[in-house]
Amino acid sequence: MIDVLDKFYQRKYGKDDALIKIINSIRSPEIKPNFMKRDSIFYALFQQYPKIFFDLLENPPSNAANYRFDSVAVKEPKFEIDGVFLPPETSPPGIIYFCELQMQKDAKLYERLVAESMLYFYRHRDRFKNWQMVIIYPSRATEQDETEPYKIFLDSDQVHRIYLNELGEFTELPLEVSLLALTCLKERETPEAARYLVNRTQQEVEGDSAKRAIIETVGNILSYRFTNLSSAEIEAMLGISFEKTRLYHDLVTSAEARGEQRGEKKGQASLILNLLSKKFGKIPAKLTTQIAALSLEQIAALTDAFFNFNSLDDLANCLQSLSPNQDNGNIRKKGRGKK
Repeated sequence: MIDVLDKFYQRKYGKDDALIKIINSIRSPEIKPNFMKRDSIFYALFQQYPKIFFDLLENPPSNAANYRFDSVAVKEPKFEIDGVFLPPETSPPGIIYFCELQMQKDAKLYERLVAESMLYFYRHRDRFKNWQMVIIYPSRATEQDETEPYKIFLDSDQVHRIYLNELGEFTELPLEVSLLALTCLKERETPEAARYLVNRTQQEVEGDSAKRAIIETVGNILSYRFTNLSSAEIEAMLGISFEKTRLYHDLVTSAEARGEQRGEKKGQASLILNLLSKKFGKIPAKLTTQIAALSLEQIAALTDAFFNFNSLDDLANCLQSLSPNQDNGNIRKKGRGKK
């Protein structure tokens, strides 16, 4: 953990021995890597969906769709600003947006932000006609306590403080903004909110690749929020259609690599058993035997029904409907044996 933090601070502030010593002397040993992981989730979201950032602002630029998210550096004195939205270079000089994600309290955050952002703007004045700054907090409790020296800065219409827990009703937020809010919900609220996002994505988003990207992002957020759960448990929590996830494609590729082509009964049965095992754990031997006895057409029907299964009882009922004669015959034989 110490090595990770050392690399982080060196990347951000440069290899300034004196500064690193100060940072090492004041940083808390209880800082958890989840904060940094959440930062990486935010940065990935901003790179993939820059619209999220501008959805947070009341007056986004008209060419917001053409901005790109990046990190920038100033060489002397050396430091790196992790998040900026840069206007398109082909346009006349535009507005640069400095973005700061502050997931834990920093007693001197505003001192650093003012110094770094204004120095960068000064060094690149010919590229930008103006600047804006957005600081994103999970809640007001994370904000720096002492703000009086920066009141004129914070009260400016060029500085925007966003508190994720105050964005409004979760179900009324733009879909991509909801992904940001999901990272900061109370743990007991997160599973239901994540399922809502998956369902909303399937209904509102066009294109399988776009749907899959958002659903996988939801899964990644849950992985960071619930580190004790396996990927299969998270997918079961979400009720995800495995056909719309990378897992499904990995399983298909694996089955085909073993020579179990999807057009063959053995390959089809192996594939559906893999899917069932990932969703429900070990499948009872009786149900496995029933699946192995199904025809290709019945396996195809079972695969279609799989995505609606919520329990092994659903699987058993489906198998009963696919092979009613066989099951009824067994029941009748048992009945005659008792007479």
